[in-house]
Amino acid sequence: MTDAQQLFGANLVAMVTPMNPDGTISEPGLANLMDHLLATGCDGIVVAGTTGESPTLTDDETVQSVRAVAAQAKSQARVTVGVGTYDTAASVRRAREAEAAGADALLLVCPYYSKPTQAGLIAHCVAVADATELPVMLYDVPARTGMAMEAATLTELAGHPRIRAVKDAKGNLFEAMSLMARTSLAYYCGIDELNLAYLACGATGVVSVVGNVVADRNAELIRAVRDSDLGSAKAIQESLLRLMDAIMHTSQGAIMAKAALAELGIIPHATVRLPLVESPPPHLQRLTAALAPLVSVYQG
Repeated sequence: MTDAQQLFGANLVAMVTPMNPDGTISEPGLANLMDHLLATGCDGIVVAGTTGESPTLTDDETVQSVRAVAAQAKSQARVTVGVGTYDTAASVRRAREAEAAGADALLLVCPYYSKPTQAGLIAHCVAVADATELPVMLYDVPARTGMAMEAATLTELAGHPRIRAVKDAKGNLFEAMSLMARTSLAYYCGIDELNLAYLACGATGVVSVVGNVVADRNAELIRAVRDSDLGSAKAIQESLLRLMDAIMHTSQGAIMAKAALAELGIIPHATVRLPLVESPPPHLQRLTAALAPLVSVYQG
């Protein structure tokens, strides 16, 4: 097992935050979802990431969720908490709160909307990494933040003793391979459709939205690549294409992942908070068709 696997896991899921119809967090839904994720081979849970609707979670709700997830995960899965915002002081505070609540690691997104310079981005990441004793996974997702973490920036940040990994949702495989070759950063694929490609190029693991439903299939994919069985890995990835399409290429990943989990009976409701809205019927029809082969498996 690599150092990064020990710190973060390999088969990570960007967990949704189950909610009641009134928008409050569903504690039974959270517990049921954790049971499902642990039973299907997830060894890393990301709490309060984008898929967990972090922009609309209060600090108290995040802390409560971290405590509940950490208590249930125990030694079975590492708990990584999304703490990044466009405010460095707020991100530092959230990092310290996550550590106190039982987090094992931090996920730090590039500051969004404010679009700092790369020097400002480095200073932001160092300030958060210096705030706790937890390992940090950087989150490079320019489609959401409006700016990318440049290769030179990632190389410099790799020198920090607690900045250990990157969740890459940039999709630049050549850059990822180059940075894996010349730095100690462990790479995690943050684009479900590219999981196989990243793993085959040396990524340590995945941080998956679709894994909310099929963490077991992602575990099989990771295992197949490690065993150099690319034929099996390709077959596994192909078996997930319809589900990836339904969850990631319709309305939005968090919305559709919740809809899938509710349809399978894993969480009680598909409630999301504004500005997100629940899935329209055409999207649900695509999702139902993609889920059909899984219903008997996950509903027993």
